[in-house]
Amino acid sequence: MPKDKQLKQLQQIEDKLRKLVSRYADVQQQLSQAQEEVKFLESLVEEKDQQIKNFQNQENIVKIVDTIAGNTANSTELKLKLNEYIREIEKCIAYLQD
Repeated sequence: MPKDKQLKQLQQIEDKLRKLVSRYADVQQQLSQAQEEVKFLESLVEEKDQQIKNFQNQENIVKIVDTIAGNTANSTELKLKLNEYIREIEKCIAYLQD
């Protein structure tokens, strides 16, 4: 086999190898970006789950207040006071989470 032909084949193999290594680096970068996005989305889901739990707790408290207070005149005042307490508790929870 002539040396020119061997050199040409070797150059073709080198070119293909360079392209393959370049594509591998691109795929690695895409994978890294996808992993970062997954982590971000997981934290977002966790945050939304916590918000849902907080809303469910608020709803349960309001139901309890409605049951306790009935339809008396004090129920509005009681609801306002409980809502104030709930906001304060949420502020404390948010502070602790940070």
